[in-house]
Amino acid sequence: MSTGKVLLGVLAGAATGALLGVLFAPHKGSVTRKKISRTTGSYADGVKEKINELLDDITEKFEKVKEDVTEFADQKMHKNGEVKKEVKTT
Repeated sequence: MSTGKVLLGVLAGAATGALLGVLFAPHKGSVTRKKISRTTGSYADGVKEKINELLDDITEKFEKVKEDVTEFADQKMHKNGEVKKEVKTT
């Protein structure tokens, strides 16, 4: 079975489940919509928090790599300067 067919089947199943869940819900539509809105808001806040944590982590790692590269380049430049001085003096 191809991946496309499996994905289509999963999406169709999810849509059917959502439709049946709304049709057989024990609450009125307005109550259900309010619950969905509140839940979506809390999920959105959680996702925003996770994204911010991820961005902070990436920024910290990027700064560390940048410092390491700068330090490495400075060491190489210093070494090359010493080699050039030795070549000029001989």
